[in-house]
Amino acid sequence: MGRMLIEAVQQSDDLVLASVFDRVGSPFIGRDAGELVAQPCGVIMTDDVAAAIAAADCVIDFTLPEGSLGHLEVARQLGKAMVIGTTGFNAEQKGQIQRAAESIPVVFAPNMAVGVNAVFKLLEVAARILDQGYDIEVIEAHHRLKVDAPSGTALRMGEIVAAELGRDLEQCAIYGREGVTGKRKDETIGFSTIRGGDVVGDHTVLFAGIGERIEITHKSGSRMPYALGALRGARFLAGREKGLFDMQDVLGLR
Repeated sequence: MGRMLIEAVQQSDDLVLASVFDRVGSPFIGRDAGELVAQPCGVIMTDDVAAAIAAADCVIDFTLPEGSLGHLEVARQLGKAMVIGTTGFNAEQKGQIQRAAESIPVVFAPNMAVGVNAVFKLLEVAARILDQGYDIEVIEAHHRLKVDAPSGTALRMGEIVAAELGRDLEQCAIYGREGVTGKRKDETIGFSTIRGGDVVGDHTVLFAGIGERIEITHKSGSRMPYALGALRGARFLAGREKGLFDMQDVLGLR
């Protein structure tokens, strides 16, 4: 994602790559960040997070929950906007993001791709129509290196459907099945997770009725849509003083 973001910013007409930082000990520290995408740009990669964030108007972060929260605190102290594409946050960590957004503007979304967010909106409509007589399953696949499961996107899909049906996902979600599970309960929403190879990200929500199945699917062929969506998030935050937003806000889908 770092490479995708660097490439996307360099290809944009209205954004400038101000700084790039990486973890302490990274072999890329001290090198031109543009070399990662064969487009040298004069921005030298650093492990000085505070200096890197101070040099920018908006931070775009796709790391790990602990790293993102640390960067968020620095951004808050410096009064910088932030786009967070990291997934795997627990409820307490999401609360930290919400509190930080009381001081700075933040776009926080489980998936930055415009197409995925279009699917989120379609799921709202589908759940309202298919509210009776349909069993719901969320199936997702990602590369073998992804560390959280189900994906943040899959969970968001489940949350959207559950909300439209008046259910609490924490109470009705089933994460995998094994053994003699008994008859499927009508109110449950099932999740199936696949991890393997270099799958960028596939998500399907299945509404299974009697005699028919409706599937709403999104498949990612590259990570560039996530980067382009994150840039739209950064543009959206320009000029805003504070607040917590997601990609539905950015795309005007509320």
